[in-house]
Amino acid sequence: MRRTAVVRRAARACGPLLLALPLAVAMFGPYAASWAASPDGAPYATGAGHPLGTDGMGRDVLTLLLRGGRSALGAALGAVALAYLAGAPLGLAAAVTRHRWLEELLLRPVEVVQPVPSLLVISVTAVWWRGQPLAIALAVALVNVPAVARLVRAAALDAASSPVVEAMRQQGESRLRILAGYVGRSVVPVVTADAGTRVAGAVFTVAAANFLGLGLEPTAPDWAVTIAASREALLVQPLAVCAPAALLVMFTVGLNLVADRLVRRTRQRPPAARESHRIRTDAARSGGGAR
Repeated sequence: MRRTAVVRRAARACGPLLLALPLAVAMFGPYAASWAASPDGAPYATGAGHPLGTDGMGRDVLTLLLRGGRSALGAALGAVALAYLAGAPLGLAAAVTRHRWLEELLLRPVEVVQPVPSLLVISVTAVWWRGQPLAIALAVALVNVPAVARLVRAAALDAASSPVVEAMRQQGESRLRILAGYVGRSVVPVVTADAGTRVAGAVFTVAAANFLGLGLEPTAPDWAVTIAASREALLVQPLAVCAPAALLVMFTVGLNLVADRLVRRTRQRPPAARESHRIRTDAARSGGGAR
């Protein structure tokens, strides 16, 4: 038991620590790179003012790491945020509606995109908007909207058909109150758990697109682009590949650990208990006023 408790405490502490470093590099790295930048040197050189060596074009790897976090993580986080902004309302509306035709109208159009491979969508997008992080984020968000909508709908079906919702309808609560106040809160644990894995998948997709040359330009200071440009010299200059790869791994692992911890906290008191308590309280107050 003690060993299990120690492992859990270590996992709780490791999650924020693993997540903090890549996020700090992505947020403050560009500002630090302005005064910590080193002049270009020989290709795949080590030392000589380059703590992490240089890449194939002689650029300082540390400078590339400081400048490449925003495009590597920003596109993935933005894509997942856009996917939830578009897919979550569709899933919630499809769960609470009592009309089958309306549910089909909400979900069928977005399901057309679901069988399409994500890299195919990104490759088509790259034909018009090559080298634009926003275009990559929009493409990744588009392929994630159907999965988000179906997940939120499935998670909200039980809450939408619960006695609590029927009681709220009988009390004259608005649909927006029911949708956002109770049904929306009931899917928070599921969405939190899904967000951790979905962001990790989006990071992988964005990195794969940049690695394959479908996203940013080959000279862009991006972590995945740096890995792709230096992979042939892995044995000569391993830090050019291992350093950005380590930051990507730290971000995905740390995010999943933090998401798991948030899920455990949100499950401590389900929204059904909170809303049932509120309904009973309102009913008691109204009954007391009638007397």
